[in-house]
This record gives sequence, C-alpha cells and structure tokens, in this order.
Amino acid sequence: MKYRELGNTGLSVSEIGMGCEGFAEEECRAAKKLFDEAEKQGINYFDLYTSNPQVRASVGEALKGRREKFYIQSHVCSVWKDGQYKRTRNIQEVKKAMEDMLELLQTDYIDVGMIHYVDSLKDWQTIEEGPVMAYVKELKEKGIIRHIGLSSHNPEAALAAVKSGNIEVLMFSVNPCYDLQPASEDVEELWAEKNYKDHLVNMDPERQELYETCQRLGVGITVMKAFGGGDLLDEKLSPAGKALTANQCIHYALTRPAVSTVLVGAHSVEQLKISAAYENAAEEEKDYAEAFASFPNISWEGHCMYCSHCAPCPEKIDVAAVTKFLNLAKAQGDIPETVREHYEVLEHHAGECIQCGACETRCPFHVPIMENMKQAKKVFGK
Repeated sequence: MKYRELGNTGLSVSEIGMGCEGFAEEECRAAKKLFDEAEKQGINYFDLYTSNPQVRASVGEALKGRREKFYIQSHVCSVWKDGQYKRTRNIQEVKKAMEDMLELLQTDYIDVGMIHYVDSLKDWQTIEEGPVMAYVKELKEKGIIRHIGLSSHNPEAALAAVKSGNIEVLMFSVNPCYDLQPASEDVEELWAEKNYKDHLVNMDPERQELYETCQRLGVGITVMKAFGGGDLLDEKLSPAGKALTANQCIHYALTRPAVSTVLVGAHSVEQLKISAAYENAAEEEKDYAEAFASFPNISWEGHCMYCSHCAPCPEKIDVAAVTKFLNLAKAQGDIPETVREHYEVLEHHAGECIQCGACETRCPFHVPIMENMKQAKKVFGK
C-alpha cells in the first residue's frame, strides 16, 4: 500500500480508503471482516457518514484493540432520527449525535470531523457564521476532533469553504463524469440523463479550480463516488457510453491535484480486495487515457489529464508534473511558494525542452505540450 500526506494535516493516509456502505451488510457482521481485510491490505483510513447506531456500534467493536491503526473520518451533523439517517444543523441534535458517536465508536477522539453534506453556498454561510462551526472549532481545541473537514458534491460551496481557511480536509465526489458537470445544489443533477445528451467537452472549470485551490492551500481531498455508485463500471449505466474498470476510476481520482485517498465503496471483502489490488496493478491496467479518448459522449480535447501518455521525454522532463504546476500557477495568477518549491525539486525543467514534439504525437487529448513548456519556462524562470 502506498501512502500520501493528507493536505497539511500531517496524517499519512493509504491511497485506498474505505467507504462505509458495506459495514451494514450481514446485519453489520461484515464490518469486522472489512476491517480485518483493510488491516491486512495496509488501509488505514475510512469514512463513516452514516449515523445508524447499529453500524457505528459494529465499527466500534471492529476497532477494538486496533484503534490507533486507523484514521477515522466521521461526520458531524449526521443524526439518527425516527429510525433513519438525517442531516441537521440544529446544534442540540448535532451535539447529542456527536456524544453518541464517540460512545458507540468506543473512542474519545475523531481524526477528521467532517461537517456533513454542504451542497449550497447558503448552507455553508449558515454553518460558517453559526453555532455548528463554533462547536466544531471547540471540539478541535479540546482534541476531540483532530482536524476539521467538510463533505460536498458542489464545487461552488466547496470552494467557498476551502478559501475560508476553516477546513483542512474536503470530502468530494470525483470521477470523469461528475467532473464535466457545472455546480448545482441538487446532487441528482450530476447523474441526470438529460445532462449527458449533448456532446460534453472538457472539465468544468470550477471543479478544476477547486482541486487546484486545495492543492495550493494544503487542503487534502478524500474522494467519494469514484465509481459513480458503480455505474461507471457498467457500460449500460455509464453516461460516458463505455465502461471503465475500478483501476481506471481509482487512478483518475488519484491523479487529480490534492487528492490523498479514494474511499472505495466495498460491500464485501472481495470487492475491497479488487480495489486494493490497484496498488499492484500494471500501469496499463490503470491507464484511463485511451478509454477516455474513445468515449462516444465526452471529449477532453486539448485538456491535460495528467495521464503521462506524453512520456518518455528524450530530455527526461516529467511533462505531466510540469503541466500540473503550470496550471496551479495560472489558477493563482502568481506562483505560490509551495508550487515553486515542488517545481524546483523536479530533476528536469521546462526550459530543457528541445521542442521535438514527440510528446504531442503521443497525447490522446491533443494538448499543446510544446507551448505549455514555453509558458512554464517563462513562469518559473527555467
């Protein structure tokens, strides 16, 4: 298992993490089986959005004797009411649910306290200016929450939260179909058939800005919906008109700026093994570029996907990395110190480009790479 820094939190998290969908299987007996397999695979991070007390209790039992081996990302504002899950901003409900969560999980702290499901600017403003944010900050001061996070499907709301400086981790839905869709307060719009009827071209610029801003500010992204609820793995259900593999979906998410871990939805130990097998997969099994280039309904013409099909460069320039740093600098309108430092430590720089054009002949998306190298040399000075 490979590990990545979770933004500026100081946490080193497994590239493959667990969603909590499978914990409820087999009347919650699956939770222990999934944690046993996760420990075996080196997975050390999981999400717990559900407020179902039976699930939380089963997770608490599964963590007995190994709490320190896992980072818990659990949700504040997710409550259990009238026998079902509910999102709330009522501070009394929020506090009671937090107390119940800690008791059921048999722990006295949560590594990442995730403010649950913020999909509108108005909702974010209510949280930021109201008692929920004050309460979460109080929990952090007491060490009950080690880091503050927020979950969202809406890049507009997420970007406002990231720019506020109040959150350290963003849980966001990342996959090659969602990334084409503009901001909406209705999560159902991300998968609505009508939104994929026309030929779609390139990533939504607000989503790209979100990922690049997270990278620049050190906000780590934990990925949900990497498989689109499983639809991307099925040609009949995928809006792209073609099925992807689990490895391709995971690799796409992990190559976005700021992404630290992909929280895979595994309903069984076998499904978790399939996702964890990404770590030992051959590069050609992870490669999504050719599949994306052949999608009948979607085009990324001219847009760098950081897929590295441009390699190898005769001058040994890491073209994908240079392009990513160039895009980060462009998004800021300046060069953040962290971006400059990362660029500096590259073994070879854009200024070494001999403009041979070999990279452009291999790019499935017809990116103007030679022009990008010229721009990068101008921006970074070498």
